[in-house]
Amino acid sequence: MLKIIIFVSLLAATKLVSSEYIFKGFDDTFKPEWWQSNIIYQIYVRSFKDSDGDGIGDFNGITEKVDYFKSINVGAVWLSPIFKSPQDDFGYDVSNFKMVDPLFGTMADFDRMRDAFHERGIKVILDFVPNHTSDEHPWFVKSVERKEPYTNYYVWKDPIISENGTRSPPNNWLGVFNTGSAWEWNEVRQQYYFHAFQVKQPDLNYRCPMVVEEIKNIILFWLGRGVDGFRFDAVNYLYEREDLADEGKSYKVGILDTDYDALVHNHTLDQPETYEMVRVWRELLDDYSTSEHKTNFFMVECYSPLNNTMLYYGNETSPGAHFPFNFLFINSFDQQSDAYEVNDMIKSWILNMPKNKWPNWVIGNHDNSRVASRTNPLLVDGLHMLQTLLPGTPITYYADELGVQDTYVRWNQTVDPAGRNVGVLRYTKFSRDPARSPFPWDNSENAGFTNGTKTWLPINPEYWHENLVQLSKFKSHLRTYRQLARLRQIPTIIKGDLHVYVLSQWVFGFSRSFYDHPTFFIVINFGSEIEKVNIKAVRETLPETLKVKISSINSGYVTGNVISSKYVILRPKAALVLSTAKPNEDDIVSFSEDN
Repeated sequence: MLKIIIFVSLLAATKLVSSEYIFKGFDDTFKPEWWQSNIIYQIYVRSFKDSDGDGIGDFNGITEKVDYFKSINVGAVWLSPIFKSPQDDFGYDVSNFKMVDPLFGTMADFDRMRDAFHERGIKVILDFVPNHTSDEHPWFVKSVERKEPYTNYYVWKDPIISENGTRSPPNNWLGVFNTGSAWEWNEVRQQYYFHAFQVKQPDLNYRCPMVVEEIKNIILFWLGRGVDGFRFDAVNYLYEREDLADEGKSYKVGILDTDYDALVHNHTLDQPETYEMVRVWRELLDDYSTSEHKTNFFMVECYSPLNNTMLYYGNETSPGAHFPFNFLFINSFDQQSDAYEVNDMIKSWILNMPKNKWPNWVIGNHDNSRVASRTNPLLVDGLHMLQTLLPGTPITYYADELGVQDTYVRWNQTVDPAGRNVGVLRYTKFSRDPARSPFPWDNSENAGFTNGTKTWLPINPEYWHENLVQLSKFKSHLRTYRQLARLRQIPTIIKGDLHVYVLSQWVFGFSRSFYDHPTFFIVINFGSEIEKVNIKAVRETLPETLKVKISSINSGYVTGNVISSKYVILRPKAALVLSTAKPNEDDIVSFSEDN
Protein backbone atom coordinates (compact mmCIF):
# COMPACT_ATOMS: atom_id res chain seq x y z
CA MET A 1 0.00 0.00 0.00
CA LEU A 2 2.82 2.41 0.89
CA LYS A 3 4.54 1.74 -2.45
CA ILE A 4 1.35 2.61 -4.31
CA ILE A 5 0.99 5.89 -2.43
CA ILE A 6 4.60 6.86 -3.16
CA PHE A 7 4.15 5.97 -6.84
CA VAL A 8 1.02 8.10 -7.13
CA SER A 9 2.76 11.00 -5.38
CA LEU A 10 5.68 10.78 -7.80
CA LEU A 11 3.28 10.85 -10.73
CA ALA A 12 1.62 13.96 -9.34
CA ALA A 13 4.99 15.64 -8.85
CA THR A 14 6.06 14.70 -12.36
CA LYS A 15 2.89 16.19 -13.80
CA LEU A 16 3.35 19.46 -11.96
CA VAL A 17 6.78 20.27 -13.41
CA SER A 18 7.51 19.80 -17.10
CA SER A 19 9.52 21.36 -19.89
CA GLU A 20 9.43 20.94 -23.64
CA TYR A 21 11.34 22.24 -26.66
CA ILE A 22 8.69 23.07 -29.29
CA PHE A 23 10.06 25.68 -31.71
CA LYS A 24 13.42 25.69 -33.45
CA GLY A 25 14.66 29.17 -34.17
CA PHE A 26 16.68 30.48 -37.08
CA ASP A 27 20.30 31.24 -37.79
CA ASP A 28 21.88 34.65 -38.18
CA THR A 29 21.17 34.72 -41.91
CA PHE A 30 17.38 34.81 -41.32
CA LYS A 31 15.94 38.14 -42.43
CA PRO A 32 12.34 38.44 -41.23
CA GLU A 33 9.72 40.13 -43.40
CA TRP A 34 8.08 43.25 -41.97
CA TRP A 35 4.94 41.32 -41.02
CA GLN A 36 7.06 38.89 -39.00
CA SER A 37 9.21 41.33 -37.06
CA ASN A 38 6.61 44.00 -36.25
CA ILE A 39 3.61 44.41 -33.98
CA ILE A 40 0.38 44.82 -35.95
CA TYR A 41 -1.99 47.25 -34.23
CA GLN A 42 -5.72 47.17 -34.92
CA ILE A 43 -7.28 50.63 -35.18
CA TYR A 44 -11.05 50.63 -34.83
CA VAL A 45 -11.37 53.82 -36.86
CA ARG A 46 -14.69 55.03 -35.41
CA SER A 47 -13.22 54.94 -31.91
CA PHE A 48 -9.63 56.11 -32.27
CA LYS A 49 -9.61 59.91 -32.67
CA ASP A 50 -12.23 62.36 -33.95
CA SER A 51 -10.94 65.49 -35.68
CA ASP A 52 -14.17 67.22 -36.78
CA GLY A 53 -16.38 67.09 -33.67
CA ASP A 54 -19.03 64.66 -34.94
CA GLY A 55 -18.16 62.09 -32.26
CA ILE A 56 -16.84 59.51 -34.75
CA GLY A 57 -13.15 58.81 -35.35
CA ASP A 58 -11.70 59.65 -38.75
CA PHE A 59 -8.58 59.69 -40.95
CA ASN A 60 -7.39 63.13 -39.86
CA GLY A 61 -7.76 62.12 -36.21
CA ILE A 62 -5.53 59.11 -36.82
CA THR A 63 -3.01 61.27 -38.69
CA GLU A 64 -2.80 63.56 -35.62
CA LYS A 65 -1.71 60.56 -33.56
CA VAL A 66 0.71 58.82 -35.91
CA ASP A 67 3.67 59.56 -33.64
CA TYR A 68 1.96 57.62 -30.85
CA PHE A 69 2.49 54.41 -32.81
CA LYS A 70 6.21 55.07 -33.02
CA SER A 71 6.27 55.62 -29.25
CA ILE A 72 4.93 52.08 -28.69
CA ASN A 73 7.07 50.52 -31.46
CA VAL A 74 4.17 49.47 -33.68
CA GLY A 75 5.32 48.55 -37.19
CA ALA A 76 1.98 48.12 -38.95
CA VAL A 77 -1.59 49.31 -38.44
CA TRP A 78 -4.73 47.49 -39.51
CA LEU A 79 -7.71 49.79 -40.11
CA SER A 80 -11.27 48.56 -39.59
CA PRO A 81 -13.34 48.94 -42.81
CA ILE A 82 -13.11 52.41 -44.36
CA PHE A 83 -15.10 51.78 -47.55
CA LYS A 84 -18.31 53.63 -48.41
CA SER A 85 -21.11 52.06 -46.41
CA PRO A 86 -24.61 52.65 -45.01
CA GLN A 87 -22.96 51.66 -41.68
CA ASP A 88 -25.65 49.10 -40.81
CA ASP A 89 -22.79 46.94 -39.47
CA PHE A 90 -20.29 49.80 -39.08
CA GLY A 91 -18.50 49.38 -42.37
CA TYR A 92 -18.77 45.63 -42.82
CA ASP A 93 -21.67 46.36 -45.19
CA VAL A 94 -19.90 47.90 -48.18
CA SER A 95 -21.71 49.86 -50.88
CA ASN A 96 -18.59 50.84 -52.84
CA PHE A 97 -15.21 49.13 -52.38
CA LYS A 98 -13.31 51.82 -54.28
CA MET A 99 -14.54 54.81 -52.29
CA VAL A 100 -13.91 55.76 -48.66
CA ASP A 101 -16.85 56.59 -46.43
CA PRO A 102 -17.37 60.36 -45.95
CA LEU A 103 -17.71 59.69 -42.20
CA PHE A 104 -13.96 59.18 -42.12
CA GLY A 105 -12.95 61.86 -44.60
CA THR A 106 -11.99 62.07 -48.26
CA MET A 107 -9.63 59.97 -50.32
CA ALA A 108 -7.15 62.83 -50.04
CA ASP A 109 -7.41 62.54 -46.24
CA PHE A 110 -6.74 58.83 -46.53
CA ASP A 111 -3.71 59.46 -48.73
CA ARG A 112 -2.27 61.93 -46.20
CA MET A 113 -2.77 59.44 -43.39
CA ARG A 114 -1.14 56.65 -45.41
CA ASP A 115 1.82 58.88 -46.25
CA ALA A 116 2.20 59.94 -42.61
CA PHE A 117 2.48 56.28 -41.59
CA HIS A 118 4.87 55.42 -44.41
CA GLU A 119 7.12 58.38 -43.60
CA ARG A 120 7.57 56.85 -40.16
CA GLY A 121 8.19 53.36 -41.49
CA ILE A 122 4.77 52.02 -40.48
CA LYS A 123 2.83 49.76 -42.86
CA VAL A 124 -0.90 50.18 -43.55
CA ILE A 125 -3.25 47.19 -43.70
CA LEU A 126 -6.92 47.45 -44.73
CA ASP A 127 -9.79 45.38 -43.40
CA PHE A 128 -11.32 43.84 -46.53
CA VAL A 129 -14.82 42.33 -46.63
CA PRO A 130 -14.94 39.65 -49.36
CA ASN A 131 -17.94 37.58 -48.25
CA HIS A 132 -20.77 40.07 -48.74
CA THR A 133 -21.74 43.61 -49.67
CA SER A 134 -24.45 46.01 -48.58
CA ASP A 135 -27.85 45.58 -50.20
CA GLU A 136 -27.28 49.18 -51.37
CA HIS A 137 -24.26 48.19 -53.46
CA PRO A 138 -24.93 48.77 -57.19
CA TRP A 139 -24.10 45.11 -57.86
CA PHE A 140 -26.98 43.98 -55.66
CA VAL A 141 -29.42 46.56 -57.01
CA LYS A 142 -28.70 45.33 -60.55
CA SER A 143 -28.76 41.68 -59.47
CA VAL A 144 -32.28 42.17 -58.07
CA GLU A 145 -33.32 43.45 -61.49
CA ARG A 146 -31.50 40.54 -63.24
CA LYS A 147 -29.32 42.94 -65.19
CA GLU A 148 -26.34 41.20 -66.74
CA PRO A 149 -23.63 40.49 -65.85
CA TYR A 150 -24.87 40.95 -62.24
CA THR A 151 -27.70 38.39 -62.23
CA ASN A 152 -25.68 35.72 -60.42
CA TYR A 153 -23.40 37.94 -58.34
CA TYR A 154 -25.29 36.85 -55.21
CA VAL A 155 -26.70 33.59 -53.86
CA TRP A 156 -30.29 33.52 -55.10
CA LYS A 157 -32.62 30.54 -54.71
CA ASP A 158 -36.25 29.76 -55.42
CA PRO A 159 -38.63 29.26 -52.50
CA ILE A 160 -40.04 25.96 -51.33
CA ILE A 161 -43.78 25.99 -52.04
CA SER A 162 -45.96 23.75 -49.87
CA GLU A 163 -49.09 21.96 -51.05
CA ASN A 164 -51.25 24.78 -49.74
CA GLY A 165 -49.13 27.35 -51.56
CA THR A 166 -47.15 28.65 -48.57
CA ARG A 167 -43.70 30.01 -49.40
CA SER A 168 -40.68 29.14 -47.25
CA PRO A 169 -36.86 29.52 -47.47
CA PRO A 170 -34.76 26.93 -49.37
CA ASN A 171 -33.39 25.37 -46.15
CA ASN A 172 -32.96 25.84 -42.39
CA TRP A 173 -29.74 27.90 -42.42
CA LEU A 174 -29.55 30.65 -39.78
CA GLY A 175 -27.96 34.12 -39.66
CA VAL A 176 -24.84 34.70 -37.57
CA PHE A 177 -26.34 37.75 -35.85
CA ASN A 178 -29.32 35.75 -34.61
CA THR A 179 -31.60 37.11 -37.35
CA GLY A 180 -33.49 33.83 -37.68
CA SER A 181 -33.42 32.49 -41.22
CA ALA A 182 -30.35 33.38 -43.29
CA TRP A 183 -32.66 33.80 -46.30
CA GLU A 184 -34.57 36.96 -47.19
CA TRP A 185 -37.39 37.15 -49.73
CA ASN A 186 -37.09 39.76 -52.48
CA GLU A 187 -40.42 40.75 -54.04
CA VAL A 188 -38.90 42.22 -57.18
CA ARG A 189 -36.83 39.20 -58.13
CA GLN A 190 -39.26 36.68 -56.59
CA GLN A 191 -36.44 34.72 -55.02
CA TYR A 192 -34.66 34.41 -51.68
CA TYR A 193 -31.13 35.72 -51.24
CA PHE A 194 -28.68 34.29 -48.71
CA HIS A 195 -27.15 36.50 -46.02
CA ALA A 196 -24.84 34.85 -43.50
CA PHE A 197 -24.95 38.06 -41.42
CA GLN A 198 -27.42 40.96 -41.49
CA VAL A 199 -30.40 41.11 -43.87
CA LYS A 200 -28.69 44.14 -45.40
CA GLN A 201 -25.52 42.10 -46.08
CA PRO A 202 -26.24 39.74 -49.01
CA ASP A 203 -23.57 37.09 -49.63
CA LEU A 204 -21.58 37.21 -52.84
CA ASN A 205 -21.62 34.15 -55.08
CA TYR A 206 -18.05 32.99 -55.61
CA ARG A 207 -19.22 30.32 -58.03
CA CYS A 208 -19.74 33.22 -60.45
CA PRO A 209 -16.38 33.89 -62.22
CA MET A 210 -17.22 37.57 -62.60
CA VAL A 211 -17.39 37.98 -58.81
CA VAL A 212 -13.92 36.47 -58.46
CA GLU A 213 -12.56 38.94 -61.00
CA GLU A 214 -14.31 41.89 -59.35
CA ILE A 215 -12.69 41.07 -56.00
CA LYS A 216 -9.26 40.72 -57.61
CA ASN A 217 -9.74 44.10 -59.25
CA ILE A 218 -10.55 45.71 -55.89
CA ILE A 219 -7.46 44.18 -54.26
CA LEU A 220 -5.26 45.53 -57.06
CA PHE A 221 -6.94 48.95 -56.81
CA TRP A 222 -5.92 49.35 -53.16
CA LEU A 223 -2.45 47.92 -53.69
CA GLY A 224 -2.09 50.56 -56.37
CA ARG A 225 -3.03 53.19 -53.79
CA GLY A 226 -0.08 52.14 -51.66
CA VAL A 227 -1.58 49.93 -48.97
CA ASP A 228 0.72 47.18 -47.74
CA GLY A 229 -1.72 44.38 -47.10
CA PHE A 230 -5.13 43.21 -46.02
CA ARG A 231 -7.02 41.52 -43.25
CA PHE A 232 -9.73 39.43 -44.94
CA ASP A 233 -12.91 39.35 -42.88
CA ALA A 234 -15.05 36.23 -42.31
CA VAL A 235 -13.21 34.21 -44.95
CA ASN A 236 -14.61 30.87 -43.80
CA TYR A 237 -18.09 31.98 -44.92
CA LEU A 238 -17.16 32.45 -48.60
CA TYR A 239 -18.79 29.30 -49.95
CA GLU A 240 -21.84 27.25 -48.98
CA ARG A 241 -22.68 23.68 -49.83
CA GLU A 242 -24.06 23.80 -53.36
CA ASP A 243 -26.96 21.37 -52.80
CA LEU A 244 -28.29 23.51 -49.90
CA ALA A 245 -28.68 20.56 -47.53
CA ASP A 246 -30.13 21.41 -44.11
CA GLU A 247 -27.69 21.77 -41.22
CA GLY A 248 -28.06 19.53 -38.19
CA LYS A 249 -29.11 20.71 -34.75
CA SER A 250 -26.41 21.43 -32.17
CA TYR A 251 -28.59 20.68 -29.13
CA LYS A 252 -26.72 23.34 -27.14
CA VAL A 253 -28.34 24.30 -23.86
CA GLY A 254 -29.74 27.77 -23.19
CA ILE A 255 -30.21 29.04 -26.73
CA LEU A 256 -33.26 29.65 -28.90
CA ASP A 257 -34.08 27.73 -32.07
CA THR A 258 -33.55 30.95 -34.03
CA ASP A 259 -30.08 31.55 -32.56
CA TYR A 260 -27.16 30.86 -34.86
CA ASP A 261 -25.67 28.38 -32.38
CA ALA A 262 -28.78 26.19 -32.63
CA LEU A 263 -27.22 24.49 -35.68
CA VAL A 264 -23.93 22.78 -36.58
CA HIS A 265 -22.52 24.79 -39.48
CA ASN A 266 -20.74 22.16 -41.54
CA HIS A 267 -22.54 23.20 -44.76
CA THR A 268 -21.87 26.95 -44.59
CA LEU A 269 -18.35 27.20 -43.19
CA ASP A 270 -14.87 26.12 -44.33
CA GLN A 271 -15.99 24.56 -47.60
CA PRO A 272 -13.19 23.06 -49.76
CA GLU A 273 -13.55 25.79 -52.40
CA THR A 274 -12.76 28.45 -49.80
CA TYR A 275 -9.17 27.25 -49.36
CA GLU A 276 -8.64 27.39 -53.10
CA MET A 277 -9.89 30.98 -53.24
CA VAL A 278 -7.46 31.97 -50.50
CA ARG A 279 -4.63 30.47 -52.57
CA VAL A 280 -5.82 32.49 -55.59
CA TRP A 281 -5.59 35.69 -53.56
CA ARG A 282 -2.12 34.79 -52.30
CA GLU A 283 -0.91 34.25 -55.85
CA LEU A 284 -2.32 37.65 -56.83
CA LEU A 285 -0.53 39.39 -53.96
CA ASP A 286 2.73 37.55 -54.59
CA ASP A 287 2.67 38.47 -58.28
CA TYR A 288 2.09 42.12 -57.38
CA SER A 289 4.83 42.01 -54.75
CA THR A 290 7.28 40.65 -57.29
CA SER A 291 6.43 43.30 -59.86
CA GLU A 292 6.68 46.14 -57.32
CA HIS A 293 9.72 44.72 -55.46
CA LYS A 294 7.96 44.92 -52.08
CA THR A 295 6.23 42.46 -49.77
CA ASN A 296 2.45 42.65 -49.59
CA PHE A 297 0.70 40.68 -46.91
CA PHE A 298 -2.66 39.26 -45.95
CA MET A 299 -4.11 37.56 -42.91
CA VAL A 300 -7.52 35.92 -42.70
CA GLU A 301 -10.19 35.77 -40.01
CA CYS A 302 -11.82 32.40 -39.39
CA TYR A 303 -13.35 31.25 -36.13
CA SER A 304 -12.96 27.60 -37.13
CA PRO A 305 -11.82 24.35 -35.54
CA LEU A 306 -8.02 24.21 -35.37
CA ASN A 307 -7.63 21.58 -38.11
CA ASN A 308 -9.69 23.72 -40.52
CA THR A 309 -7.93 26.93 -39.48
CA MET A 310 -4.50 25.47 -40.29
CA LEU A 311 -5.62 24.76 -43.87
CA TYR A 312 -5.77 28.52 -44.52
CA TYR A 313 -1.96 28.59 -44.35
CA GLY A 314 -1.78 26.44 -47.47
CA ASN A 315 1.52 24.61 -47.85
CA GLU A 316 5.02 25.15 -49.22
CA THR A 317 4.06 24.44 -52.83
CA SER A 318 0.68 26.19 -52.73
CA PRO A 319 0.70 28.92 -50.04
CA GLY A 320 -2.48 30.42 -48.66
CA ALA A 321 -2.68 33.34 -46.24
CA HIS A 322 0.51 34.50 -44.56
CA PHE A 323 -1.40 33.38 -41.49
CA PRO A 324 -4.94 32.84 -40.25
CA PHE A 325 -5.71 34.55 -36.96
CA ASN A 326 -4.86 32.54 -33.86
CA PHE A 327 -7.92 32.95 -31.63
CA LEU A 328 -7.01 30.31 -29.05
CA PHE A 329 -6.45 32.94 -26.35
CA ILE A 330 -9.82 34.51 -27.19
CA ASN A 331 -11.84 31.31 -27.56
CA SER A 332 -10.27 29.11 -24.89
CA PHE A 333 -8.66 31.28 -22.22
CA ASP A 334 -10.55 32.62 -19.19
CA GLN A 335 -10.06 33.16 -15.46
CA GLN A 336 -10.26 29.40 -14.83
CA SER A 337 -7.39 28.59 -17.21
CA ASP A 338 -4.27 27.18 -15.55
CA ALA A 339 -0.69 26.65 -16.70
CA TYR A 340 -1.52 23.31 -18.34
CA GLU A 341 -4.19 24.89 -20.52
CA VAL A 342 -1.89 27.77 -21.50
CA ASN A 343 0.83 25.26 -22.34
CA ASP A 344 -1.61 23.26 -24.48
CA MET A 345 -2.85 26.36 -26.34
CA ILE A 346 0.66 27.41 -27.33
CA LYS A 347 1.68 23.91 -28.35
CA SER A 348 -1.58 23.39 -30.26
CA TRP A 349 -0.81 26.27 -32.59
CA ILE A 350 2.92 25.85 -33.03
CA LEU A 351 2.97 22.07 -33.42
CA ASN A 352 0.00 21.99 -35.81
CA MET A 353 1.23 24.68 -38.21
CA PRO A 354 2.26 23.45 -41.66
CA LYS A 355 5.99 23.30 -42.22
CA ASN A 356 7.83 26.63 -42.37
CA LYS A 357 4.78 28.73 -41.51
CA TRP A 358 4.69 31.62 -39.05
CA PRO A 359 2.66 31.88 -35.80
CA ASN A 360 0.62 34.82 -34.56
CA TRP A 361 -0.99 35.72 -31.23
CA VAL A 362 -4.28 37.55 -30.72
CA ILE A 363 -5.69 38.37 -27.28
CA GLY A 364 -8.29 40.99 -28.20
CA ASN A 365 -10.33 42.38 -31.10
CA HIS A 366 -13.50 44.30 -31.97
CA ASP A 367 -15.74 41.23 -31.77
CA ASN A 368 -14.95 40.19 -28.20
CA SER A 369 -14.92 41.53 -24.69
CA ARG A 370 -11.65 43.27 -23.83
CA VAL A 371 -8.86 41.10 -22.46
CA ALA A 372 -8.81 42.95 -19.11
CA SER A 373 -12.52 42.16 -18.66
CA ARG A 374 -12.46 38.59 -19.98
CA THR A 375 -9.60 37.60 -17.71
CA ASN A 376 -8.32 39.85 -14.92
CA PRO A 377 -6.90 43.39 -15.15
CA LEU A 378 -3.76 42.25 -13.31
CA LEU A 379 -3.08 39.59 -15.97
CA VAL A 380 -2.82 42.11 -18.80
CA ASP A 381 0.98 42.42 -18.49
CA GLY A 382 1.49 38.66 -18.37
CA LEU A 383 -0.68 38.11 -21.44
CA HIS A 384 1.19 40.85 -23.30
CA MET A 385 4.44 39.06 -22.38
CA LEU A 386 3.05 35.91 -23.96
CA GLN A 387 1.82 37.74 -27.02
CA THR A 388 4.93 39.79 -27.74
CA LEU A 389 7.73 37.41 -26.72
CA LEU A 390 6.53 34.08 -28.13
CA PRO A 391 7.74 33.30 -31.67
CA GLY A 392 5.41 34.97 -34.15
CA THR A 393 3.52 38.18 -34.83
CA PRO A 394 1.55 39.91 -32.05
CA ILE A 395 -1.68 41.70 -33.00
CA THR A 396 -2.79 44.37 -30.54
CA TYR A 397 -6.35 45.69 -30.32
CA TYR A 398 -6.43 49.46 -29.86
CA ALA A 399 -6.16 50.60 -26.20
CA ASP A 400 -5.41 47.09 -24.91
CA GLU A 401 -1.90 48.40 -24.31
CA LEU A 402 -3.48 50.67 -21.68
CA GLY A 403 -5.25 47.77 -20.02
CA VAL A 404 -8.69 49.38 -20.42
CA GLN A 405 -11.76 47.32 -19.61
CA ASP A 406 -15.16 47.01 -21.27
CA THR A 407 -17.45 50.03 -21.10
CA TYR A 408 -20.96 49.36 -19.85
CA VAL A 409 -23.44 50.32 -22.57
CA ARG A 410 -27.12 50.62 -21.68
CA TRP A 411 -29.80 49.18 -23.94
CA ASN A 412 -30.86 52.63 -25.09
CA GLN A 413 -27.22 53.33 -26.07
CA THR A 414 -26.70 50.03 -27.90
CA VAL A 415 -25.90 50.34 -31.60
CA ASP A 416 -24.34 46.97 -32.45
CA PRO A 417 -26.77 44.87 -34.56
CA ALA A 418 -25.55 41.70 -32.86
CA GLY A 419 -26.96 43.10 -29.62
CA ARG A 420 -30.02 44.87 -30.94
CA ASN A 421 -31.23 41.77 -32.81
CA VAL A 422 -31.72 39.79 -29.58
CA GLY A 423 -33.55 42.49 -27.61
CA VAL A 424 -33.23 44.15 -24.23
CA LEU A 425 -33.22 40.95 -22.16
CA ARG A 426 -30.22 39.36 -23.89
CA TYR A 427 -28.27 42.22 -25.51
CA THR A 428 -25.49 42.25 -22.92
CA LYS A 429 -24.57 38.70 -23.92
CA PHE A 430 -24.24 39.45 -27.63
CA SER A 431 -23.43 43.15 -28.04
CA ARG A 432 -19.89 44.05 -29.07
CA ASP A 433 -20.27 47.71 -28.14
CA PRO A 434 -18.52 47.45 -24.72
CA ALA A 435 -15.17 46.67 -26.41
CA ARG A 436 -15.47 49.54 -28.92
CA SER A 437 -15.50 52.56 -26.61
CA PRO A 438 -13.46 55.61 -27.76
CA PHE A 439 -9.74 55.70 -26.99
CA PRO A 440 -9.01 57.58 -23.72
CA TRP A 441 -6.32 60.09 -24.65
CA ASP A 442 -6.43 62.28 -21.53
CA ASN A 443 -8.66 63.36 -18.64
CA SER A 444 -10.32 66.27 -20.44
CA GLU A 445 -13.95 66.24 -21.54
CA ASN A 446 -14.75 63.12 -23.60
CA ALA A 447 -11.27 61.80 -22.79
CA GLY A 448 -9.68 63.98 -25.49
CA PHE A 449 -11.30 61.82 -28.16
CA THR A 450 -13.43 64.61 -29.63
CA ASN A 451 -14.09 68.33 -29.18
CA GLY A 452 -17.75 67.68 -29.90
CA THR A 453 -20.47 67.19 -27.29
CA LYS A 454 -21.44 63.58 -28.06
CA THR A 455 -19.56 60.38 -28.89
CA TRP A 456 -20.92 57.52 -30.99
CA LEU A 457 -20.47 55.18 -28.01
CA PRO A 458 -20.06 56.15 -24.34
CA ILE A 459 -16.61 57.03 -23.02
CA ASN A 460 -15.37 54.59 -20.38
CA PRO A 461 -16.07 56.33 -17.02
CA GLU A 462 -12.58 55.36 -15.79
CA TYR A 463 -11.04 57.74 -18.34
CA TRP A 464 -10.26 60.33 -15.65
CA HIS A 465 -7.32 58.22 -14.46
CA GLU A 466 -7.01 55.42 -17.04
CA ASN A 467 -5.89 57.48 -20.01
CA LEU A 468 -2.76 57.78 -22.10
CA VAL A 469 -1.40 60.87 -20.36
CA GLN A 470 -1.90 59.58 -16.82
CA LEU A 471 -0.63 56.07 -17.57
CA SER A 472 2.56 57.49 -19.10
CA LYS A 473 3.55 59.03 -15.76
CA PHE A 474 4.07 55.93 -13.64
CA LYS A 475 4.47 52.17 -13.76
CA SER A 476 1.50 50.97 -15.76
CA HIS A 477 0.31 48.47 -18.35
CA LEU A 478 1.24 51.03 -21.01
CA ARG A 479 4.82 51.28 -19.78
CA THR A 480 5.15 47.52 -19.59
CA TYR A 481 3.83 47.26 -23.15
CA ARG A 482 6.35 49.82 -24.38
CA GLN A 483 9.18 47.87 -22.78
CA LEU A 484 7.97 44.62 -24.34
CA ALA A 485 7.59 46.23 -27.75
CA ARG A 486 11.22 47.32 -27.64
CA LEU A 487 12.52 44.04 -26.29
CA ARG A 488 10.87 41.98 -29.03
CA GLN A 489 13.05 43.68 -31.65
CA ILE A 490 16.21 41.86 -30.50
CA PRO A 491 17.52 38.70 -32.25
CA THR A 492 16.68 36.36 -29.37
CA ILE A 493 12.96 37.16 -29.65
CA ILE A 494 12.74 37.36 -33.43
CA LYS A 495 14.95 34.36 -34.22
CA GLY A 496 15.37 32.31 -31.06
CA ASP A 497 14.31 28.84 -29.93
CA LEU A 498 11.32 28.30 -27.67
CA HIS A 499 11.02 26.05 -24.63
CA VAL A 500 7.78 25.91 -22.62
CA TYR A 501 7.51 24.98 -18.94
CA VAL A 502 4.73 24.09 -16.53
CA LEU A 503 6.25 25.09 -13.20
CA SER A 504 3.13 24.40 -11.13
CA GLN A 505 -0.57 24.11 -11.82
CA TRP A 506 -0.83 27.89 -12.04
CA VAL A 507 2.65 29.05 -13.08
CA PHE A 508 3.59 28.87 -16.73
CA GLY A 509 7.00 29.75 -18.12
CA PHE A 510 8.77 29.91 -21.46
CA SER A 511 12.28 30.74 -22.54
CA ARG A 512 13.79 32.25 -25.68
CA SER A 513 17.43 31.57 -26.52
CA PHE A 514 19.63 32.40 -29.50
CA TYR A 515 23.31 31.43 -29.87
CA ASP A 516 25.59 33.69 -27.78
CA HIS A 517 22.88 36.22 -26.93
CA PRO A 518 21.29 36.39 -23.46
CA THR A 519 18.46 33.94 -22.78
CA PHE A 520 15.13 35.29 -21.58
CA PHE A 521 12.90 33.36 -19.20
CA ILE A 522 9.29 34.52 -18.79
CA VAL A 523 7.18 33.37 -15.83
CA ILE A 524 3.48 34.09 -15.29
CA ASN A 525 1.33 33.23 -12.29
CA PHE A 526 -2.23 32.65 -13.52
CA GLY A 527 -3.39 31.72 -10.05
CA SER A 528 -4.82 33.61 -7.10
CA GLU A 529 -2.16 32.73 -4.52
CA ILE A 530 1.55 33.53 -4.07
CA GLU A 531 3.75 30.96 -5.82
CA LYS A 532 7.41 30.12 -5.23
CA VAL A 533 9.07 28.38 -8.17
CA ASN A 534 12.50 26.99 -8.97
CA ILE A 535 13.15 27.68 -12.65
CA LYS A 536 16.72 26.38 -12.51
CA ALA A 537 15.24 22.95 -11.76
CA VAL A 538 13.61 22.85 -15.21
CA ARG A 539 16.49 24.54 -17.05
CA GLU A 540 19.72 23.55 -15.33
CA THR A 541 21.93 25.63 -17.62
CA LEU A 542 20.55 28.87 -16.13
CA PRO A 543 22.90 30.82 -13.87
CA GLU A 544 22.28 31.06 -10.13
CA THR A 545 20.95 34.59 -10.48
CA LEU A 546 18.85 36.31 -13.13
CA LYS A 547 18.17 39.95 -13.88
CA VAL A 548 14.63 41.34 -13.99
CA LYS A 549 14.25 42.83 -17.42
CA ILE A 550 10.52 43.63 -17.34
CA SER A 551 8.01 43.22 -14.51
CA SER A 552 4.23 43.37 -14.33
CA ILE A 553 2.71 46.26 -12.40
CA ASN A 554 1.78 43.98 -9.48
CA SER A 555 5.02 41.96 -9.28
CA GLY A 556 6.87 43.91 -6.58
CA TYR A 557 10.00 43.94 -8.76
CA VAL A 558 11.53 46.62 -10.97
CA THR A 559 13.88 46.49 -13.93
CA GLY A 560 17.43 45.70 -12.81
CA ASN A 561 16.56 43.65 -9.71
CA VAL A 562 18.69 40.51 -9.37
CA ILE A 563 16.92 37.38 -8.09
CA SER A 564 17.77 33.74 -7.48
CA SER A 565 16.80 31.36 -10.29
CA LYS A 566 16.06 28.76 -7.62
CA TYR A 567 13.61 30.89 -5.68
CA VAL A 568 11.31 33.12 -7.72
CA ILE A 569 8.37 34.53 -5.77
CA LEU A 570 5.32 35.48 -7.81
CA ARG A 571 2.35 37.35 -6.45
CA PRO A 572 -1.11 36.35 -7.78
CA LYS A 573 -1.41 37.28 -11.50
CA ALA A 574 2.17 38.61 -11.51
CA ALA A 575 4.63 38.08 -14.36
CA LEU A 576 8.34 38.63 -14.99
CA VAL A 577 10.74 38.71 -17.92
CA LEU A 578 14.10 37.50 -16.60
CA SER A 579 17.44 37.70 -18.38
CA THR A 580 20.69 35.77 -18.13
CA ALA A 581 22.60 38.98 -18.87
CA LYS A 582 25.00 39.91 -16.11
CA PRO A 583 24.10 43.04 -14.11
CA ASN A 584 26.71 45.11 -15.94
CA GLU A 585 26.26 43.48 -19.33
CA ASP A 586 24.62 45.26 -22.22
CA ASP A 587 22.05 42.86 -23.65
CA ILE A 588 21.24 44.95 -26.72
CA VAL A 589 18.10 46.66 -25.49
CA SER A 590 18.49 48.75 -22.35
CA PHE A 591 15.79 50.79 -20.70
CA SER A 592 14.81 52.05 -17.29
CA GLU A 593 11.54 51.81 -15.41
CA ASP A 594 10.76 55.29 -16.76
CA ASN A 595 10.53 54.16 -20.40
